[in-house]
Amino acid sequence: GKESAMALTAEQLRIAAGIDAKMQEIARGGRDDMTIFAAMAGYMPEFKRLMDSAKPGDMDELGRKFTGFYRYAKILETIAAGVQSGAIKAPR
Repeated sequence: GKESAMALTAEQLRIAAGIDAKMQEIARGGRDDMTIFAAMAGYMPEFKRLMDSAKPGDMDELGRKFTGFYRYAKILETIAAGVQSGAIKAPR
């Protein structure tokens, strides 16, 4: 039959949950996107690895599960669009 839920890997869930927890902690102070981006810089390699390994729909699924993770992805997307440096591959 048709798979309704995507099978996220344990590693994907671990990375997303870690980013989510850190985001909840940082965002509580009502900080702006650039401040959050700087504070989360250490998570960039894991986030990139997550994106590289993600199948279509995986990132959306993780974003639905983890609101902090979703916000981090959106911040990266916004900043990447503003920077246009090519150093950050923003989710399309």
